[in-house]
Amino acid sequence: MKVVKFGGSSLATGEQVAKVVSIINADAERRVIVTSAPGKRTPTDVKVTDLLIQYAQLTVAHQATEAVVTQILARYQAISDHFDLDHTVMETLTTRLRDLATTAFTDNAHLLAAFKAQGELLNAILLTAILNQQGVPAKFVDPQTVGLLVGGAPNDASVLSATYANLARWQLPVDTRIVFPGFFGYNQAGDICTFARGGSDITGAILSRGLRADLYENFTDVDAIFAVDNRIVAHPTMITKMSYREMRELSYAGFSVFQDEAIIPAIQGQIPVNVKNTNNPTAPGTLIVPEQFLFNPANPITGIACSDRFSALYLHRYLLNKEVGFTLKLLEIFQKYGLSYEHMPSGIDDLTIIFDQSKLDATTIHSLCRDIRTTLHPDYLEWIDDYAIIMVVGEGIAHTIDTMGKIIDSLTQNNIAIHMINQGASRISIMIGTQRKDAPAAVRHIYDTFFVKSEV
Repeated sequence: MKVVKFGGSSLATGEQVAKVVSIINADAERRVIVTSAPGKRTPTDVKVTDLLIQYAQLTVAHQATEAVVTQILARYQAISDHFDLDHTVMETLTTRLRDLATTAFTDNAHLLAAFKAQGELLNAILLTAILNQQGVPAKFVDPQTVGLLVGGAPNDASVLSATYANLARWQLPVDTRIVFPGFFGYNQAGDICTFARGGSDITGAILSRGLRADLYENFTDVDAIFAVDNRIVAHPTMITKMSYREMRELSYAGFSVFQDEAIIPAIQGQIPVNVKNTNNPTAPGTLIVPEQFLFNPANPITGIACSDRFSALYLHRYLLNKEVGFTLKLLEIFQKYGLSYEHMPSGIDDLTIIFDQSKLDATTIHSLCRDIRTTLHPDYLEWIDDYAIIMVVGEGIAHTIDTMGKIIDSLTQNNIAIHMINQGASRISIMIGTQRKDAPAAVRHIYDTFFVKSEV
């Protein structure tokens, strides 16, 4: 049995949904279908989820909502018209959407979550009707029906372990496709709570684990995961197979196919994940597997990713390594401000702490640096905003001895300064810190060293 998730671009228009129907119909093992909300039809288009957020904000502000409701319904109406569905389907969607404005919610955060979730929910109802009309028996299933329980904040939920026990007890109908809305679950009080953006990927991974799927197919709009961002390197090598932990390392550093935590449930359930293209479904895509010893002896590198969303705090103090409790005091300051750090490479007298810049503001940075100076008395302290991180990832790194040297040579020979370099404990990733302006060139030079030159 396969769980299949379709992204927003795959469900944005009637033409795209027709491709989805063909993909579902082509394989009887594709029994559980997870929907996203309709995505962008053109680069300048607006996603349905963003329209739903507008609807929620207008409702909270007691302002007129008719224009945005009409815009949302038009997206679903266009898909319905493509298949010439019975008018009762759109009547159901219209009633559900309009009723939101008069529904009582615990607070505005729960209201926002409920409104956002409608994109996936309405699309699941619509796709169910389309499949049945096309001769593919299908049934819409709400997450509450199977006991998909979540905890955490209303708009940043996390799955509860009870979900997997509930799914294990639930019996899939025979000879019927299940259409399941992604992106949300229900808390113990019965309120809708959404995952972070990319949450339909999370739903697919949860169902794959809970229903013990043989494969989780994630359909998007690319043929495969590339070894490097194709905006940096034209026509890069496609990755045919990679390990879970390679995917995690690369997602964290900027790979955009998945949110970095999206497939954790599949990892925990040891379910293979196949990334495929709705527009080219016969292409093999990229297979992400639990095997931890996948590597190509001819090329230890699987992929290279970079991100400029980081900042760094550099501390220098003589005999730092001999001062007991220095790092503890530093962490207590971070705790005071509710901050987590990303990495902390260190030397004998030096320490660099790397932060996700999106979690900081100027006021917090100023206060943080003041408290560190007052408490720890460093000889030198510098806050560095001009910081990018490059991750070079591959299971084969642990099996080769010259990878680090080749990376350093590829950068120094091209006059790119390395601000930090660190190999992870797993030995499958090497992290390099550079100036932001140097990051794209650094990625290209590393790629040329391991992929272009290796092919010559």
